[in-house]
Amino acid sequence: MYNWDWLTFLQVILSLLSLTFIVVGALTTYFGSGKSRAAGISILIVGIILPIIMYFAWWRPNGSGYFTNSILLPGLLYIGGGIIGVAIGFGVFLGIIMKT
Repeated sequence: MYNWDWLTFLQVILSLLSLTFIVVGALTTYFGSGKSRAAGISILIVGIILPIIMYFAWWRPNGSGYFTNSILLPGLLYIGGGIIGVAIGFGVFLGIIMKT
């Protein structure tokens, strides 16, 4: 089973940060113009390079699937749980607002 520790916490934060950089950088590059497009490209590049650095920094030669099992899957579960929690909270909020 999955054990929580500070290093995994840091790895998940960096994974989610790089995912955010990729999405925001792609959107800024596509919809921006001039300086904002250049900023979007740089954010996108950082978002792509950060997971590569993380992979080689925390790669274990003896641990097959370390990156996937210890960083990627917990990160996706955190994202999924966060989205579900926000959706439920937002639905309850809208329900209460619409009833009043």
